[in-house]
Amino acid sequence: MKKSIVSLSLLALWSASALAQQGAKFVPIPVTSIFRPVQQNGTADDALASGRLVQGTYAPATHASKRWRIAFLFPHMKDPYWSGCAYGVITEAKRLGIVVDILPAAGYDDLHGQVQKMEEAIAAKYDAIVISPISMTANNPSIVRARAAGIPVLELANDSRSEELNLKVTTSLRGMGMEATRWAVRDAQQRGLKSINIALLPGPMGAGWVKGEVDGTRIAAQEAPIEVNILDIRYGDSERALQSQLTERILSKHGRRLDYILGCTGCAPAALAPLKAAGLNDKIRVVAFDLTSEIAHLVRNKEIYAAADTKGVSQARVAIDAAVNLLEGRGKEQPHTILVKLGMLDQQNLSSYPFDTSIAPENYKVVLSYDPAKE
Repeated sequence: MKKSIVSLSLLALWSASALAQQGAKFVPIPVTSIFRPVQQNGTADDALASGRLVQGTYAPATHASKRWRIAFLFPHMKDPYWSGCAYGVITEAKRLGIVVDILPAAGYDDLHGQVQKMEEAIAAKYDAIVISPISMTANNPSIVRARAAGIPVLELANDSRSEELNLKVTTSLRGMGMEATRWAVRDAQQRGLKSINIALLPGPMGAGWVKGEVDGTRIAAQEAPIEVNILDIRYGDSERALQSQLTERILSKHGRRLDYILGCTGCAPAALAPLKAAGLNDKIRVVAFDLTSEIAHLVRNKEIYAAADTKGVSQARVAIDAAVNLLEGRGKEQPHTILVKLGMLDQQNLSSYPFDTSIAPENYKVVLSYDPAKE
């Protein structure tokens, strides 16, 4: 009973704090700015390895001088990660005094839909487009068309190998996998394990963040002080029913050999019911590659043990502010990539974690458009 009261108290404090942030200016966000020259046609992690790095913070942009129109192209709105990004976009648009429209596709299997949304945004003559591309390369021709029409294009969260982007705003996607895996290794060592078997539910094959998760996991496994065996990797859209099916297949093949399952924002929660049904929820620990409001609740309830955090709300705030700064002609040298620094949530820092930098407030209702002229 005492534990339940403490949990509810923490939840109330978090909700009150997060709701208080809805109309507040964000504080400077810790970032790594990467300047050219960087590896051509590379990922954000390639830029991290090849460019000139400047550590610092990204300060909030000042109010826009005109009512700029910016389109945001998201892969979908099917999981809380994109709700958090939408929250960051809309609240910043209100603060900056600009028009935004979030144009989601139907999912990671809807590349055609996202390309069509890009064509609609070009035809509508938005002042800037911010895309979270479904594919590392297949979105590139549409990005070229937008630039040819004189529209700046920025990238948010999902990585891309396009050379036509004005700016990338993301995190080290490889770092997601590394941090989640390193947490599992530390946890295993504390439990006295000499080796561990893990399985991955990284999300849809072809998405930049998925490759980052898997690459980072492999790097951390190779560098680990104990033996880490990756027994299975199952790719698929982050839709809940599909991810539950993939978990069932992993469990039917590997069962009690597994120690940890690492999964994406839609994948990690979907693994819980199959684990319970198989009677393995006390044996296999789930770690998330990223943080959402749902995952924060599950960490609090000790159903998910830890979550890396790409700080989706902060990424969205930096992206919209960077777009406005670009349109306003502010600043001198433009970085190639801005990486928002990762966080890590577990039971140790749950009560003090800055959730407002990462996820939407409790019970936030998603809004996809804002126009200050309509208020």
